[in-house]
Amino acid sequence: MIRIFAPLLVIIQLTFAFHAFKTGREQKWLWIIMFLPVAGCLAYYFLEVFPGSREERKVREGIRDIAKAMNPDGELKRRAEELATTDSVENKSKLADECLSKGMFDEAIALYLSALTAQFANDPAMTFGLGRAYFYNGNHGDAKLTLERLIRNQPTYHRNEVDLLLARTYDALGNRDESEKLFEKLRASYVGLEAKYRYGMFFKNTARPAQANELFDEVIRIGEKNRKDAVGQAEWIALAKKERAAK
Repeated sequence: MIRIFAPLLVIIQLTFAFHAFKTGREQKWLWIIMFLPVAGCLAYYFLEVFPGSREERKVREGIRDIAKAMNPDGELKRRAEELATTDSVENKSKLADECLSKGMFDEAIALYLSALTAQFANDPAMTFGLGRAYFYNGNHGDAKLTLERLIRNQPTYHRNEVDLLLARTYDALGNRDESEKLFEKLRASYVGLEAKYRYGMFFKNTARPAQANELFDEVIRIGEKNRKDAVGQAEWIALAKKERAAK
């Protein structure tokens, strides 16, 4: 058994040692890894590699999800108390974000508008939040004006996400030509599968089933081929499969 695992341990040691050297970690890590094979590698991973990694983010997100499930309105209450204590733009923005996530769109809109004043009038994060709140509240005309203003003032701010919401806004307003232009642009540039799925739904709703199915198939194919990279994309894969299974 020892003979089987010894070469593997050496490979792990060398991998961690190379990582430490390549990323400019303190030289002490090289000695720790080489002279304490198991403990050294474990210590290096949890102290140097794990923090800030995708795995850590998943752990943190899991803990956050559990906390929200146990006390779904806890964050909303905390943000409201902070604003009551200190009436600042930052606290208004944070409470607006929480209201938006809870589907309290009227409240979110009022808070964003209250915060978007003076030197914060063109703050991109709050402007995008306002655009989202308008859209999900059904105020599509206001959403259009807000998102177009955001693009004029901050053209590089989360551009794909802004364009995706604007494409959906144009569609909701009946401006199908502008909507299709944005969806076609996003088909190649958007990271993730949401834009492709929504473009497929755009084609379905405009009576072009062949183009819609092509996009649904593309979502499914990418999801099946890149399972590891498709983390967080399960919703769009499942919805695309549902569309393809529909009679």
